[in-house]
Amino acid sequence: MSWLSVSFEVPVEHVEALSDALLESGAAAVDAAEADADPVAGQGILMDADAAMPGAWRRCVLNVLATPGIDPAALVHAACARVGMAPPPWQVREIADADWVRATHQQLAPVRVSSRLWIVPSWHDAPDPGAVNIVLDPGLAFGTGHHVTTRMCLRWLERVVRGGETVLDYGCGSGVLAIAAMKLGAARAVGVDIDELALLAARGNALHNRVVVDFHSAADAPQLPARIVVANILAHPLIVLAPLLARLTVANGRLALAGLLAGQVGEVRAAYQPWYDFEAPEEDEGWALVSGTRR
Repeated sequence: MSWLSVSFEVPVEHVEALSDALLESGAAAVDAAEADADPVAGQGILMDADAAMPGAWRRCVLNVLATPGIDPAALVHAACARVGMAPPPWQVREIADADWVRATHQQLAPVRVSSRLWIVPSWHDAPDPGAVNIVLDPGLAFGTGHHVTTRMCLRWLERVVRGGETVLDYGCGSGVLAIAAMKLGAARAVGVDIDELALLAARGNALHNRVVVDFHSAADAPQLPARIVVANILAHPLIVLAPLLARLTVANGRLALAGLLAGQVGEVRAAYQPWYDFEAPEEDEGWALVSGTRR
């Protein structure tokens, strides 16, 4: 069977949301590559939107894998409508069949987050059996650990989880942050997402890791304040969520916000300033993590 490759350029800040929208609109897989590079469809296909994408990139090429029955124009228009952007010009070509699952597995290797923390895809053996290993089968959910913002959040959790806390992961994706919190000693972790497929993947990942995490849709999530709140999303949703996350953080509780570019730190911090005292932001590859303490 032949597949279709649909390729087009987008600004880097739209890659994550548009990748999610393409998958929700019927794409089989989405791969992000630097716009100046010469991407080849079928190489490095990702089954989620957690592409290893340096923050220095300003425009990316999205390569979208679709079955022959999919109308490329309808796919692109539907996805762009979901994120509120005009459809860009695109190119379509047929490509030979391949083992896309095997290609994905080859790309998503174990990730060393710190000296004692690893993310290990479920199809790999743990490189360091004595480490804190988070076993993931990400499927369609964000959070394989290959994106720098996920690793920044994990290292932050490693520093702030002392044992016995309640942790809220808002926008949990694959559940990696909530699962890591439990493995680091939290007493309870709650994950919230708007994507039912992400919640399904997250529940499976919790079972793989033999930890109990409460995963909920945003529509029916419990309004229980947490000692530690982390949200790895995008700048605009983070700004919109400021009053809610403030209500869900106990006094003197800790907050970490990620998924924003370094140039977006000021506007995100301003949205949370009425409730939090902030530390200096952390930056890595053009991405930033903002952390603070609830007053």
